[in-house]
Amino acid sequence: MAAKEGISIDLFMNLLGGLGLFLLGMHLMTNGLKVSAGNALRRILAASTSTRLRGVLSGMFITSLVQSSSAVTVASIGFVNAGLLSLSEAVAITYGSNLGTTTTGWLVSTIGFHVDIKAFALPAIGIGMFFKLFSKQTRLAAIGEAMAGFGVFFLGIDLLKDGFSGLNGHVDMAAMAGSSLLHLAFFVGVGVLMTVLAQSSSAAIAITLTATGSGVLPLEAAAAMVIGANIGTTSTALIAAIGATPNAKRMASAHILFNGVTGIVALLLLPMLLPMIHLLQEGLHLGSDPAVFLALFHTVFNLLGIALIWAFTDRMVDWLKERFRAAEEDEARPKHLDRTLVSTPVLALEALRHELNNMAGLTARMCKGVLSSEVRTPSQLELEMHSIESLADAVGEYTGEMRRGELPQAVADVLPQAIGISRYYRDNAELAMDINRREGVFVPEEARQSLSEFRQEAVVTIDAALASAALENESLPQWDRKVLEQRYQELKSRILYTGTLGKVPVRQAIELVELAKDIERIAKQMAKAAEGLCLMRAAARNEPAPVAPDDDAADAAGKEPAAGSGGDGLAGNELAGGDGDTLPEDGVGEERR
Repeated sequence: MAAKEGISIDLFMNLLGGLGLFLLGMHLMTNGLKVSAGNALRRILAASTSTRLRGVLSGMFITSLVQSSSAVTVASIGFVNAGLLSLSEAVAITYGSNLGTTTTGWLVSTIGFHVDIKAFALPAIGIGMFFKLFSKQTRLAAIGEAMAGFGVFFLGIDLLKDGFSGLNGHVDMAAMAGSSLLHLAFFVGVGVLMTVLAQSSSAAIAITLTATGSGVLPLEAAAAMVIGANIGTTSTALIAAIGATPNAKRMASAHILFNGVTGIVALLLLPMLLPMIHLLQEGLHLGSDPAVFLALFHTVFNLLGIALIWAFTDRMVDWLKERFRAAEEDEARPKHLDRTLVSTPVLALEALRHELNNMAGLTARMCKGVLSSEVRTPSQLELEMHSIESLADAVGEYTGEMRRGELPQAVADVLPQAIGISRYYRDNAELAMDINRREGVFVPEEARQSLSEFRQEAVVTIDAALASAALENESLPQWDRKVLEQRYQELKSRILYTGTLGKVPVRQAIELVELAKDIERIAKQMAKAAEGLCLMRAAARNEPAPVAPDDDAADAAGKEPAAGSGGDGLAGNELAGGDGDTLPEDGVGEERR
């Protein structure tokens, strides 16, 4: 009895130590490979996904190298968020990544059971750690870490193999196995649990292969555990997606759908798949080793899963895009551009005006945020910029559809203004991005108060423009061009004065002047866009073109004439640009200085 207890403790220690060494080796190998080949792998991901097939091959190749499907999935999510990959391309990489995880099984089955492990594992650990500790080059040190991890990985496999060999005869797993769906589902659950606990499908598959190769686990039960490990690997993506970006949630969902469908189909077809794998193993002259059989099975059912879901990928991607939407993404979708209204131009023009009003609110929020020096992260501004650009594109497409039909003269005359207004908003979004990038520039004491007042004046102008566009009246926006221009000239003079005194470098003074000019352009373009919206409203309702309030008094006071009178306002089919320039057909807003 004592002998049995001693054997049981030894077996337990061998299994526990083997598992620990295996996981440590995987960790070292994955980290080393990611660091040593990281930039190259990122280039492959970004450049080798032009077709879905190339995406699959890229995902398989990279996962085979770094031995971590989770790392590849996370990198894919980062590329999708950065706009370097589409969701469809990233999903294809996930397919290939699943296929790439099968290389672990092939390593274990071909090397772990047929080669004297210590003969190459121990030298690999020694050489690898020498490079890791003494190399001054980061890449060479990382390669050394990967080599050491490779050796530790196979030492762990060797200990697991010895542990399971000793366990044979003490544990009768065959008594628990069976061919019924319930028995197979139990072992699928075991595979899922092992993967979740180890946070590595490779670890679960390695344990399964060594247990089967040592005769502890029946082949049918082992195949079910491999299916479970394949399903369990989605737990990493699921955990990572909690509280993450919409793209991360979509990728995690695609991973779960693919692995889940593949696993269910493989389980249902298991009675037919196993004889087919036996025939394939014999046909490829791979011998009769059960570990090789399981590696081949893992590869075949992942290929089967890709073949099954390939034709449905586009539908799945479209379905996922409608899920897990962020508020910013919803803002990027048109709310009023109903295609059924195109046949009724007056209603379509009104819908177009409402969408431009929506754009006005988004643009004003973005511009006021940077002008008020609110804390805005680059990612927030990028999302707002994307929303405005998407709406501008939608306005352009909708306007093009309207032009292809028969239009009343009043609508035809005012329709080009919709494009001009959307260009003003797009240009203002770009200006807001530029202003935010300049927030760290030094402002001399003599110009700080003027710059603050100028920002406030611009915000007041934006608020007035928004109010005028939203109100149902017959007047153009009330905004004082002269005050805005005067504030700009005062600020410009103060900045240039400090530059001449040498208080700021000339280049920095020029940058401050450009900042002030951008602020002025934002305010002027928001007001001019509001004028265009007022003219569109009048055309949609067949009303007379609105005029500026107290226009005669304005002229008497020396102010510029209002829209329609040949000055800097909106007239006819054009949006006027700044300083008397008309809006170019393919330009945006006022000409940048």
